[in-house]
Amino acid sequence: MDKERVLANLWIAIEAVLANRVRSILTALGIIFGVAAVIAMLAIGNGAQQEILEQIKLVGVNNIIIEPVVEQTEENLAEDDEAKEKKKFSPGLTLEDKESIVQIIPGIETISAEILLETYIIKNGIRRSAKLVGVEPSYFDIFNFTLSDGKMFNQAQLEKGAAVCIIGKSIKAKFFPSENPVGKMIKCGSNWLKVIGVLDERYISESSISKLGIRDYNMDVYTPLQTVLVRYKNRAMLTEEMIQGANKGSAGFIIIGGGGGSGSDDAPQQTINYHQLDRLVVQVAETEKLNPTADVIVRMLERKHNQVVDYEIEIPELLLKQQQRTNDIFSYVLGAIAGISLIVGGIGIMNIMLASVLERIKEIGLRLSIGAKKADIVNQFMFEAMMISISGGFIGILLGVIMAHAVSRFAEIPTVISFGSILISFGVATAIGLVFGIAPARKAALQDPITSLRYE
Repeated sequence: MDKERVLANLWIAIEAVLANRVRSILTALGIIFGVAAVIAMLAIGNGAQQEILEQIKLVGVNNIIIEPVVEQTEENLAEDDEAKEKKKFSPGLTLEDKESIVQIIPGIETISAEILLETYIIKNGIRRSAKLVGVEPSYFDIFNFTLSDGKMFNQAQLEKGAAVCIIGKSIKAKFFPSENPVGKMIKCGSNWLKVIGVLDERYISESSISKLGIRDYNMDVYTPLQTVLVRYKNRAMLTEEMIQGANKGSAGFIIIGGGGGSGSDDAPQQTINYHQLDRLVVQVAETEKLNPTADVIVRMLERKHNQVVDYEIEIPELLLKQQQRTNDIFSYVLGAIAGISLIVGGIGIMNIMLASVLERIKEIGLRLSIGAKKADIVNQFMFEAMMISISGGFIGILLGVIMAHAVSRFAEIPTVISFGSILISFGVATAIGLVFGIAPARKAALQDPITSLRYE
């Protein structure tokens, strides 16, 4: 019997809502836009978080990146020869720096040296510019690279500088579209290299490339570090060009800040990259030790480089986490605004339902006079409020999904719609209908039947 009464009250509530469709939709607008805003904002926040996590994977976890600074130096024309002689020099970023870091600084999990050369690839009459990257096996571990085919460099290849390489997925697609490249030869610059492995494809967005300053790893050719030093270029070795530059006081040869000399004053100064390495990546065991370790590395390199700061140190993970924190705060603020919209929508439901009680006093009195209980009146108005909020919740979910996709497509902001955000927003909408429907329902149930029947 109780079940039948509840169903009867539910049916009466449905009829009342359908009889006033326009008013019901207007009443639900606050809920609709509140739910839509919650879903869209959480989707933007989730998208930003996912992008940050992907970027952290690209730059590695707990990494300290040391890169050389190669820039044109200035000179003072009035500077005398004695002052020029006092100019400090630096050996640049070298393998000796790497060994010193490993031996002196505790808490280092692994370290990777990298040499990057701009070159070209030739095969079957096709020539394409590419980057040749001299690395060690630790490089692939730090940056979470995996092989889709072939094998990693072995110890003999690393020590002897063997003419072998591992290629990116895009290189395989370009030069070996219909064959397995493992075991094949490819000409990289002036040397032929044997392909021993192919890396899995790494998806890199345009925003990651611009924000992090990284390159498209899929278009790189990786070879042992010693192979680059022996077969291609070792910038730590003296050349005739460097010696001539030193005799002329060239800004490019080790001397930092040197100028003119006997050459023409109008001749442009050419900066020569004297750094043996293009990057050192130091991986620390614990995140808390990133900053202290970086400080120790700075002090050590200052001494080794004769107080010449020709390098820069970055901690990408901390920068990305700071960006994530900013995004989280932004998401919290937007979520709070959306939550306020839901509360305003609930207040709107309560106001309209209170007005509806005054409009339907005779109906309430009639129901009470023919045997309806106060619980029936409460259920009727509670069902009406909940139906408005639930239907508004469904419409809001649909609108929120559309808004999230529109933001992703037109504003080019990544969005991720999660089931949890939909569940939370819909649950809050239902709860708001329940909470803000209590006052109108109680007011309707407390009406006196005789007074209600006489109400004009």
